[in-house]
Amino acid sequence: MSNSDAWRGLVGIVRPAKISRTNEEVMQMLPRGVGILPMFHTISHGQMGEFTSALPAFERMIGELMTKEIDLVHAAGTPPFMVLGYENERRLVEQWQKKFDVPIFTSGPNQVRAMKALGIRNVVGIGYDFEDTSIVERYLRDAGMKVAALERLPGRWEDVGSLSSFEIYRLVKQLFLAHPDADGIYIQGGKIQMLDVVEELEQDLEVPVVHPAVATAWEIMYRLRIRQPKTGFGRLLSELPRPQA
Repeated sequence: MSNSDAWRGLVGIVRPAKISRTNEEVMQMLPRGVGILPMFHTISHGQMGEFTSALPAFERMIGELMTKEIDLVHAAGTPPFMVLGYENERRLVEQWQKKFDVPIFTSGPNQVRAMKALGIRNVVGIGYDFEDTSIVERYLRDAGMKVAALERLPGRWEDVGSLSSFEIYRLVKQLFLAHPDADGIYIQGGKIQMLDVVEELEQDLEVPVVHPAVATAWEIMYRLRIRQPKTGFGRLLSELPRPQA
């Protein structure tokens, strides 16, 4: 991609694996003039050892991106960072920003910022990356969220992307109805294919939904000082609420 194609900003994105369609989804939501330069790690089985050993590779790939005229870096994927814990992740990002002299954001804090911008304080969520969902719950609580419930999707890590959006809709709806005190829904993991039902969930359940690809597009636009709302993907992009201080 030439810089003339990314006249509103060029974003380097480092992802844990190529098996997610999140880059394509994010590009679908971003306005023209924003470019993405992707790089990929090799996580393939969703095992804890893969997550904990990924960070040196992330740092190396961010360094490689610095050979381009990058305006912003997104180190994507919740698992490699959530296992660190919320505060340790924050310190690591600060170190990387000083080292590479470029703004960097990661997925966990991005999704927390999106939830808070939408007024979500007590969330129900679904995910698939951790057998032990307490890792995600602890992370969200440390970030200042209340967690009504978190459930892991059925099946193997490798097969999550084969679940239909309609199956995801039903699972999320059942979880929310079992916890009516929740005021928002959190989707953890870019392999979950459900962008086409985000608006239906919000309309039917009358609460906002935070999807990882939508949250990524929202923060990219905010960081690049672009304000171009887009419908079809839920309130986060149609309203573009500002992050809270």
